[in-house]
Amino acid sequence: MGKASAPRILVVGPSWVGDMVMAQSLFMTLKARYPGATLGVLAPAWSQPILARMPEVDETIALEVGHGEFGWQARRAVADSLRGRFDRALVLPRSWKSALVPFLARIPERIGFTGEQRVVLLNRRRRLDKSLLDQTVKRFVSLGLDEKEAERGDFTIPRPRLRVDPDSQRTLRATLGLGDGPAIGLMPGAEYGPAKQWPLDHFRELAVALTRRGYGVWILGGPKDTDDGEHIARGVDGVVNLCGRTKLADAVDLLAACEQVVTNDSGLMHVAAAVNTRIQAIYGSSSPAYTPPLTENAVIHDLELDCSPCFQRTCPLGHTHCLKHIMPERLNHAIVASR
Repeated sequence: MGKASAPRILVVGPSWVGDMVMAQSLFMTLKARYPGATLGVLAPAWSQPILARMPEVDETIALEVGHGEFGWQARRAVADSLRGRFDRALVLPRSWKSALVPFLARIPERIGFTGEQRVVLLNRRRRLDKSLLDQTVKRFVSLGLDEKEAERGDFTIPRPRLRVDPDSQRTLRATLGLGDGPAIGLMPGAEYGPAKQWPLDHFRELAVALTRRGYGVWILGGPKDTDDGEHIARGVDGVVNLCGRTKLADAVDLLAACEQVVTNDSGLMHVAAAVNTRIQAIYGSSSPAYTPPLTENAVIHDLELDCSPCFQRTCPLGHTHCLKHIMPERLNHAIVASR
């Protein structure tokens, strides 16, 4: 390893938007402990716009491997380009292949949680105590601490803070025809599965109520969410479907421009938290205890039914009552109360 005061650290980042935002808590921890450290992040190419909004990240290295692919040649090529450049690697995902690049790059110290037969690939393996490290962000941050300190579990979790570009905000409002009035963002997407998605008809009913209060309503999401956004927006004046029309960096600036957002437990929820926008967060199959928005500026909507959280992609009981019974009126009242 290099000089203890200024190590060269590579972080192998996660593959989900929300997890990448939460990883900033680790980056902030590392820069606070090693002010002179060089921090590189190895991550999927899509994450570059998010990482560019994190001042702690000195370098991003894109790994061009499709979801589910092994990508031996790509991993080998990246490893060759990194050889001799880093003293320490922190591997956040728990898969075998995620630990391969640091091993091939011969990074001297390779840290990660035990799992998937990574005995050879990692030489500083940590045991994952799920009862102690009961949140994703805690697991990430713990890898940047001394092992004894991590085992105590009483360490500080810094909250992610993404940079916002005011010039981009103004340009987006103009080019997308969003106007200058107050706006509420709706994020109907749930990449993990329908057991995390508040009903679209509920989103639509809420959107109608919000426009009657004088709000503009912006529906944000990726290309996969376009049809859902259209279902919510169709025929409702003042509701704009932006799904698939903006880039990830645009979403950072647009969410920062919203007065509040209504969202499933999703990646964009964590982006909204990291720009300190007021969040109305809806939980069904997942748990706010495990993946909470990392902000005090949030209201959690969770019915805490006996059958939830089940952490399933689709409702095992076939009814999704944990989401359907969170009514639009509840969200409407919560938004008004939060003004």
